[in-house]
Amino acid sequence: MVTRLHHSIRRVLILVTTLGSITSVAYGSGFGIFTQGASALGQADAVVAHPDGPSAIFFNPALMNKLPGTQIELGTTLLFPSRHYTAPDGYSAKTQETVFTPSTFYVTHAFNDSISAGLGVFNPFGLGTDWGDNWGGAYGGKYIATKSELTSWNINPAVSFRIIPALTVAAGLDVVLLDATLKNTSLSTTYGIPTAFDVAQKFTGSGNGVGYNFGLYVALPLDISLGATYRSQVNIDVDGDFTASVLPQSVKGTTLVKLPQQVTAGLAYKPADNFTIEAGMRWEDWSSFKQLPIQFASNPYGLTAVNTLRDWHGTYAFNIGGKYRINDSFSLMAGYLHGWNPVPDSTFEPGIPDSDTNLYTVGGEARFSAVTLSLAYGYQAQCDRYKSSATYSGAGTGTYSTYIHVVGLSLGYKF
Repeated sequence: MVTRLHHSIRRVLILVTTLGSITSVAYGSGFGIFTQGASALGQADAVVAHPDGPSAIFFNPALMNKLPGTQIELGTTLLFPSRHYTAPDGYSAKTQETVFTPSTFYVTHAFNDSISAGLGVFNPFGLGTDWGDNWGGAYGGKYIATKSELTSWNINPAVSFRIIPALTVAAGLDVVLLDATLKNTSLSTTYGIPTAFDVAQKFTGSGNGVGYNFGLYVALPLDISLGATYRSQVNIDVDGDFTASVLPQSVKGTTLVKLPQQVTAGLAYKPADNFTIEAGMRWEDWSSFKQLPIQFASNPYGLTAVNTLRDWHGTYAFNIGGKYRINDSFSLMAGYLHGWNPVPDSTFEPGIPDSDTNLYTVGGEARFSAVTLSLAYGYQAQCDRYKSSATYSGAGTGTYSTYIHVVGLSLGYKF
C-alpha cells in the first residue's frame, strides 16, 4: 500500500509545479505570461526598443527615462482558452469554459532628465485548466489532471539611469509570490483498496522567491533604437498539503520550482514621426526545469523523497509589431509572434500540453489630455500535438489542440 500511495502522491506533486503550462496561454512558452499591457499586446510585445508607457517596467525598465513626469497604468487581460482532446478511438473532450484575468499595475516617476524609478505589480507565470471530472474516456485523462490553477504575482521595483543621451541602463528586483492548486482522480486500488472506485485528490501549495532584472536602451543613428532586458532565474520553495478522499489526514510535501531566466531584445525603426515598427526576440531558459525533487516534511505513510525527470529545454519566440498614430488622439497597432515550446516528446503529457504557437494581434489607443485608453485583441493558435501511449503509462493518449482569444484593456494617467 505504501508503494502505491507513494506513486500516487508523487504524480500529484510533480504536476503542481507546472500548472500554468496546462493552458500555455498568453503566448508564453512553458507557463510564462506576457500579456502585460494592452498597447504591448496590440504590437505582439514588440515594445522592448521604443517607449510605450509605464508597462516599460516589465518590457524594458530602461525606457522609463522616456516617460516624463509621473505616470500610472492599470490593466487587465481577458483570456478565453479552448483546449480540445481527441482519443485514438474517436472519443473527444474539451476544457470547461473559463476566463482568466491576469492584471497589471505600473507607476513611473522621472526625478530629472537622468534618473527615473518605477514599480510594477503583475502576473508573470500561471493560469490553469479545467477538463472536468471524467474526461479522457477509455484513455483515462482524468487520472493525470482534472482541474488545475496557479497564480503568481511579481512585485517589481526598478530604477533607470541615463548615462549619456544615447545610452540608458536600468535594474530592478523581482519578488515573486506563488499559489497553486491541483485536482485529479485516482483509483482506490492505488491505495490498496481491492474494489476499484474513483478517489478525489487535491494538492495546494504556496511559496515565494526573489530575482533581479536589467534593462538597456541605445539610441542609434537614422531613427533606429535598440533595447534588451534580462530577468534572472527565480527559485521558489513550494510548501503544500496533499489530501485524498480515502485518507484520514493530509500529507505535507515540499518541492523546488525554478522559474526560468529570460532574455528579450528588440530593434525599433521610426520611418516617420507618427509610425514606429519593431522586431524582436525572446529566449527563455526552461532547461532549469530538468528535474523535480520532492521531499515529504510530514510523513505518516513512510514515503521517501523522489526526483522526477522533466528534461525541458530553452526556447525562443520572434515577434514584429507596429504602431501608427493617426493624429494626436488616436493610434492603431498590429503585430505577429511565433513561439516554440520547451517540452520534449519524451515528457509531453496532458498536464503540460504545450506546443508551438502563432499569435496575431490588433489594437487601438485613444489619448484625451492626461488619460490614455488602450484596447487590443489577439488570436493565438497553437499547433496540434500528439501524446504517445509510451509516456506516462498511456493515460491521456491522443491529439491536443488549442486556440485562445485574448482581449487586453489598459487605462493610464499622466500627472
